[in-house]
Amino acid sequence: MDDRPLPSGFAVFTTFPELLFIWELVFGGLVWILIASSLVPFPLIQGWVMFVSLSCFIGTTALLFVYITDGNKWNIPCLEQDTTYHYIASLFYLSASVLEAWATVTMEGSVTREHFLENVFATVFACLVTLLYMVHACCLCR
Repeated sequence: MDDRPLPSGFAVFTTFPELLFIWELVFGGLVWILIASSLVPFPLIQGWVMFVSLSCFIGTTALLFVYITDGNKWNIPCLEQDTTYHYIASLFYLSASVLEAWATVTMEGSVTREHFLENVFATVFACLVTLLYMVHACCLCR
């Protein structure tokens, strides 16, 4: 693990990899908004995608709030928790992006073009968020 001090307050918005919190929230929010607005022809599969994206959105928001409010000074091993959270989130998002891609390919001829494109963009954003969480976790471990 890295021995650099963790940023606190609004320094979170100026340091890497903590800056990735913003992009994880933006693209993760887009995933669950796009899934919620689609027809959801596969409720079990897209329900998992919705669960993962919403849970990670809430978890990332909570973690960002802890960093902004100097919660990482409360004698909690924040770096280990942050790394573990990002590894778990990346694995969950990997499964969600693969399942959403499968659902999108399967529904290609049975829904309107608009709903198909919503699912295509949800798949793309889920893959992007997976990559962001992986980069964030790997940068914390160096």
